[in-house]
Amino acid sequence: MNNAPDQKPAQKTTKFVDHFWAMRFLDGMNFGAWVRLLVRNRFAVAPRRIGMALIVTSVTLMNSVLWFVQHLVYGRRLARTRIEHAPIFILGHWRSGTTLLHELLVSDPRHTFPTSFQCFSPNHFLISSWLFRRCLWFLLPAQRPMDNMPLGFDRPQEDEFALCNLGAGSPYTTIAFANRPIQDQEYLDFEGVSAHALDRWKRIFVWFLKCVTLRDPRRIVLKSPPHTGRIRVLLELFPEARFVHIVRDPYVLFPSTQNMWRRMYRRDGLQKPHYRDLEERIFKTFDRMYAAFERDRPLIGPGRYCEVRYEDLVADPIGQMRKIYDGLELGEFDGALPALETYVAGQKGYKTNRYEISPELRDQITRRWSSFIERYGYGAERAEA
Repeated sequence: MNNAPDQKPAQKTTKFVDHFWAMRFLDGMNFGAWVRLLVRNRFAVAPRRIGMALIVTSVTLMNSVLWFVQHLVYGRRLARTRIEHAPIFILGHWRSGTTLLHELLVSDPRHTFPTSFQCFSPNHFLISSWLFRRCLWFLLPAQRPMDNMPLGFDRPQEDEFALCNLGAGSPYTTIAFANRPIQDQEYLDFEGVSAHALDRWKRIFVWFLKCVTLRDPRRIVLKSPPHTGRIRVLLELFPEARFVHIVRDPYVLFPSTQNMWRRMYRRDGLQKPHYRDLEERIFKTFDRMYAAFERDRPLIGPGRYCEVRYEDLVADPIGQMRKIYDGLELGEFDGALPALETYVAGQKGYKTNRYEISPELRDQITRRWSSFIERYGYGAERAEA
């Protein structure tokens, strides 16, 4: 069943404009990861996307060559690099407000983050950023395809794109071939991932964070929705890591997520997407992610975990950020306050997309996400309304 009628923006606010020459996240892959992706999906590239696939092939060859050059230049330094400050991980489902929270946290001058250029060119950014960021800025859209949030090479980005482009297991590989069966879902919680594959994922992840650290040794703030189900493994790597979990009204979350995947499948994929099972994919992905999250959250020690609701963060960003700093024991809040106030002032006038959903879909969300709705109080709010 095509799910398109269930999700329609009530007010179109997104100003995103795509261009045929714009960068796609697949352009950041190394050649080996790209070939494995094609083989696994039997080269099922749509005729209209063959040109795009040829461009990606040529770029991935260049990425692999530049990776080798970077290894020659920085290999020993990376081997000696230590991540002195355990990262802060932002957890939460897609479209929960993770990007807003990320940008608020990294406005603190004591924090750093993976940039869009680093995540889209993870194989070689240590040697290429000085040139590519200046010469290829026009390849990146000014805004994200699913909302009005600004996009730029130097802005914060999801490290999941880097993991995907480096050939680590990632559910984002599904974007490339959206009409094929959903891929790499086991990397949402590592259930069913072999010990060898898990060890490889860990090594790639730590290597990328060392590259980021080599460029900037401050504490890294990471935002990637798939990390929500990875708490156990993240704690194995960084026992002192901090976690902040953000939630949002599920009746907004679902259609917003649906809109995001539709945009990404259409823009970055190698097939003309039919979206036939998109609704069910969202439900099942949410269930898998949050089953792992609820199971492993008790592993996080005191002073290492905090929760915030998107609605509260938007209504009182400074107050909620103070709460996060206290809950995570991040140090003096007043040191971050001036930059936070500047960022918040710059967000005035920002408008989110609005959605209408069918009564049938609303009933499904109520039934299938009932435990989440009750736990975070969204059912009570709707009853009062």
